[in-house]
Amino acid sequence: MNASDRTLDEALARLPHGPEFRFVDRLRALDPGHHGVGEYTVRPGEPWLRGHFPGDPLWPGVLLVEAAAQLAGVVAQSDPGRAPLPGLRLTALRALKLLGTARPGETIRLEARITGRLGVLVHATVTAQVNEQPVLNGELTLAGTEPRADSGQVRR
Repeated sequence: MNASDRTLDEALARLPHGPEFRFVDRLRALDPGHHGVGEYTVRPGEPWLRGHFPGDPLWPGVLLVEAAAQLAGVVAQSDPGRAPLPGLRLTALRALKLLGTARPGETIRLEARITGRLGVLVHATVTAQVNEQPVLNGELTLAGTEPRADSGQVRR
């Protein structure tokens, strides 16, 4: 594993989600604090596929949004010039379009670009593709809380 791979793995490890609700498997590129590309492969045994839809499983669009938000969070939290924001959560969606979805075995290519920050708010544009076809694009906002002064995190 080279230094670049370690950096990507460390950034991905910052996701607060448990393994059963983590929708970014791999980071393919990371410009810390600015831009990232990630992937998620839809597994045939995922429980929500049984009911969405029986006999014709499709990955739910809301999970596409969640995957894009998780990648945006990884990008935002990796900014070397800012302390990570505790409790970072998805708080707003704008101009979001679901253009398709994924099926079991397909890989979703995610991209997130941080377009602005104001205090504890992080604004990002996000896209997703499956088989080089767009399935999601839009904007989202994440919000956290100020790092505590006694947490050892220095605000820059």
